[in-house]
Amino acid sequence: MNDRPEVTVTLRRLDEQIAWYGGKSAWHQRWYKTLKTLQIVAAAVIPIASLVVPASDLALVAAGLGSLIVVLEGVQSLNQFHHHWVTYRSTCEQLKHEKYLWTAKAGPYSVDSDRLLAERIEALISREHSLWVSTQEQAKQKLDKSRETRLTT
Repeated sequence: MNDRPEVTVTLRRLDEQIAWYGGKSAWHQRWYKTLKTLQIVAAAVIPIASLVVPASDLALVAAGLGSLIVVLEGVQSLNQFHHHWVTYRSTCEQLKHEKYLWTAKAGPYSVDSDRLLAERIEALISREHSLWVSTQEQAKQKLDKSRETRLTT
């Protein structure tokens, strides 16, 4: 590593961002896979329940499992676990790519590489933040529209 303070600060920020995006990606992946697994299990139990649950209780069991599936999908949709998993992983990999190119002084880093590394890191992070804000605004608009539809019907 270079001993110049600005490079040390830039590399520290880069390593922190790689760790943050990697950790958040893994967290969202776990939640997404957990919710989807629960949905699959709940859906698979419905036909089995029709064979083993007394007919008088079957409607209650099927309704409960169906409701659980809807709630799990709603939580997934509201929190955007799949979307965040994929976008955070993509940003993490792009940051790693920049670090590898900078370390090798390859690609765009053959000249004035220290300044360029800082600029490109910040551009990637800024783009990710803008995408996150846009996604949150779209989700809010979708929720507001859904509420309006329910109120007018």
